[in-house]
Amino acid sequence: MPRISAGTVAEHRARQRQVLLAAARDLLVDGGYPALTFAALARRAGLARPSVYAYFRTREEVVVALCEVELPAVGAEVVRAVADAESPRDRLEAYVRAQLAAVGDDQFRLAHVLADAPLSTSARAHIGRLHRELIPDAVPILTELGNPRPRVAALLLQGLLTTAVTAIDDGVPADQVVEATVDTALDGLAR
Repeated sequence: MPRISAGTVAEHRARQRQVLLAAARDLLVDGGYPALTFAALARRAGLARPSVYAYFRTREEVVVALCEVELPAVGAEVVRAVADAESPRDRLEAYVRAQLAAVGDDQFRLAHVLADAPLSTSARAHIGRLHRELIPDAVPILTELGNPRPRVAALLLQGLLTTAVTAIDDGVPADQVVEATVDTALDGLAR
């Protein structure tokens, strides 16, 4: 019988799951979805391969569990940044800057890496719901700024942010991308 490394079996299982999810995050960020195999996950976590199956049945389960843990941290940071801003223009700028500041963080990189992963429709829908629930909606900010079509503008803003991340990934200096994105959002979406 394997030894447990905590006071209770439940605590041990929770710790092992955290170790596996941290290892999965590292594998995904370092090598993309193809790097996430159960053999690599077991090696990175320092566990026997059969142990991984005690926690997850598929790679997709690992990805969904990881998103359930990681996305709240990104959302909380964006909420905090927006709440600290004084004016609607400042809130829009904070919204953009907070999301782009997360580009260097593993949580954000994870979402970007998984964008092209071959996930099932249900897994993709679940992750999409998590993202929508945890990343604050820009519609209230854009409404406050007087944008006549705030829902459409919010979708365009998300596209702008996605393109900014791609530019950073392609080697454009992050500070230039952030400033250009902020300028575009404020000049194009704020009234």
